[in-house]
Amino acid sequence: MGIEATTGGAQDSGTAATGRASVKRAAGAAGGSSFGRMLRELRQSHGLTMEELAEASGVSGRAIGDMERGRSLRPHRGTVTALAQGLRLDEAAHNALLAEARATRFAAKATLSVKPSPYALPRGVRDFVGRHAELSVLRALAQRAAEESEPQEQGRRTAAPPVAVVCGAPGSGKTTLAVRLAEEFAPAFPDGALLLDMRGLEEQPLSAEEAMLRLLGAWGVEVAQVSAEERLACYQATAAGLRAVLVLDNAGSEAQVRPLLPRAGGVLVVVTSRRTLAGLEAVRRVELGPLTEQESNSLLRAVVSDGRVDAEPEAAHSVTELCGHLPLALRVAANWAATRTNWSLQRLATRLADEDRRLDALSAGDLRVNSAFSLSYSRLAPGAARMFRLLSLIPGGDFSMPLAAVLADVPLLDAEDLLEELLEAGLLMTSREDRYRFHDLLRLYAKSRRRMEESEQESAAAGSRLRFWLLDTAVVAGRWYEPGYGAPSPDLSRLVPLDDPEQALRWLKVESDNWLAVFREAAEVGEHARVIEVAEAMHWFSENWVSWGHWVEIYERATQAGAALHDMLLEATHYNYLSWAYWACEGRHDEAVAAATSALRLATACGDIVQQAWAHNYLCWLQQAVKDTSHAVDNVLRSRELFSQADDIIGYLQAASGSIGLLRTAGRMQEAVTAYREIMEALSDPRNRDRIPPDVRDLTASIAGNYVSFVHLNQGHWQDAVDVLRPMRGQFEARGYHRHGGKVHLYLAHALAHLGENAEAAAEYRAVLAMEGRIPPVVLEEARSSLDALAAGRLAPPTHFE
Repeated sequence: MGIEATTGGAQDSGTAATGRASVKRAAGAAGGSSFGRMLRELRQSHGLTMEELAEASGVSGRAIGDMERGRSLRPHRGTVTALAQGLRLDEAAHNALLAEARATRFAAKATLSVKPSPYALPRGVRDFVGRHAELSVLRALAQRAAEESEPQEQGRRTAAPPVAVVCGAPGSGKTTLAVRLAEEFAPAFPDGALLLDMRGLEEQPLSAEEAMLRLLGAWGVEVAQVSAEERLACYQATAAGLRAVLVLDNAGSEAQVRPLLPRAGGVLVVVTSRRTLAGLEAVRRVELGPLTEQESNSLLRAVVSDGRVDAEPEAAHSVTELCGHLPLALRVAANWAATRTNWSLQRLATRLADEDRRLDALSAGDLRVNSAFSLSYSRLAPGAARMFRLLSLIPGGDFSMPLAAVLADVPLLDAEDLLEELLEAGLLMTSREDRYRFHDLLRLYAKSRRRMEESEQESAAAGSRLRFWLLDTAVVAGRWYEPGYGAPSPDLSRLVPLDDPEQALRWLKVESDNWLAVFREAAEVGEHARVIEVAEAMHWFSENWVSWGHWVEIYERATQAGAALHDMLLEATHYNYLSWAYWACEGRHDEAVAAATSALRLATACGDIVQQAWAHNYLCWLQQAVKDTSHAVDNVLRSRELFSQADDIIGYLQAASGSIGLLRTAGRMQEAVTAYREIMEALSDPRNRDRIPPDVRDLTASIAGNYVSFVHLNQGHWQDAVDVLRPMRGQFEARGYHRHGGKVHLYLAHALAHLGENAEAAAEYRAVLAMEGRIPPVVLEEARSSLDALAAGRLAPPTHFE
């Protein structure tokens, strides 16, 4: 991520989870919220009881009580204004009450049980000093952004929100300053703050499109199967509706960040970069130079807090001069002095004065800080120094403790001790949650030390350990989602908990940069069987993370591995997966058809019925997408036939379920009903009890019932529709498919109304209305109007069911 040490300490893990998840407030602290206390004090100072304030303001007494006791933590602006009017507050007091309400809303959001975002803002340093002029400029910009993003009477503002570019030399504290600003203005931006590392210094910087996908995912928006233009439009529309802070850290070029700058709304963007990014228009640039002498001394004093700085002013001055007043160098040197309490600052200054130790890092050019790195590194215990060197082999931006343990081949607790030693020495930083990361320059320095001190054989062995562990763990995590695998057997060498699908999904996402990098490495060094194993393990999991952006690469490499192994069956299998990835993930229809066709050709050549069936199934799916119903029906029926022939019950159920909808579209209603009956017979067959996982069984029954219900409803076979829909109530909602669940209640109500079962029909209509906020408004309106018609003794107007 490239967070640099600055006028404060090393970054801690993120504490403000950002997202748009729905959450529940934890139990309030004793005494209520700060807003509640202010409201109580104002009411009492005006001599009013709750009942009297309720009468004067029009806000219920119960609501006032809840606010005062801290039970209601999100008072609306209109409610606060009504209370202010009831209290007869002047403008200043009214504004103060509004500000306290806003702060309480933010505090509630920040302390809720929210699903963490991978790009949550890291916690800022606690001993931040200096940068007064730069902060003044940025504060003015943030204040303007906060004020302009407030909803107005005519609606939200449409002008582009402000953008700041914080630029400067490596180690000048760009990221720390950006995080400081974001934390300070957090209450003014209720949608939170994100920090995304653009990796501008790496060989493969994060592209604008990849950054867009990650940000949309963090904001709770999944986008797949859309063009780049549509994705950009979705990103801009989402940003326009937010009031948030976005830090684009470590940007390498204008092209990398320009598409990410919102055109409207209330997202304040802060870009950090070593470059000035002069090509960006209408931005406010803040360039960071060295600290002043006073600021440098303040930083040194904040870290070395035992009085030595004041006791040795000349030595302290020498230290700051030898560090060039560069925050990163000062931070590392100060941390080193703070952990050596028996050393004088003069001894530190004398050590820094040795040019062989300082090299040219503090003198010219790109302002490298190798001298400060060398100073801390030279004092490390041998085990910590070795860990430091080996960590440079990690390909991703951050890493976990288990990964470090595997890399250094040490027990987990020993790895924790070594990482903490590096953290204390200023050679490592904390990242989100319980993860660690290097500063860009420290990573390069560690790499140079490894090349000098580790043999090629030892580096290769450590790299192999890393690759094998990451890929082994990825395989186990991915197989949680594959029928027939589920929970892995206990294994102490795994080092990470994978006790349920959620843990597996989280690990795969958090470590995606690392395991993807070593997957690529395995492919490049010719570990073809390994590539196949990982890709196969990801097959079922991939549908849970369609927007990742790398599934096409995974399955392209897997097809190449199958070809290299001269195994037509493996090649056919992964061409089928590649067909899915092309279409579901990237909307590349022609490539998807070509991949499925290749799969069919190879599977036919090697005589594998199952992969022939899957190829027909994918071709059906692709033809259905372009309204080629006739060929789609032919392919799905052939797929169903081949799965049945191969006795592949899972594949058969999927193909048969899909055939119901296609046969209905083709007007072959009786065949659709027959397909449904055959599915239900297969699900109830005792011979299939252990062959079909319970979740697959339940989902198949719901999907097949949903498809066949449309056949019965559109033919007016109301009793048949009721018989199918009644058992389906609640099935879709339990999986989070609220729109489908709402339609089950709605269509069941319609069928019951036609059968004269008015009481039950009314109950189902009301069940739809109870789902307000989770289903489309058009479904709600149809339920509401149908319920009114039922009450008036009429049937709702005819509709087409789909």
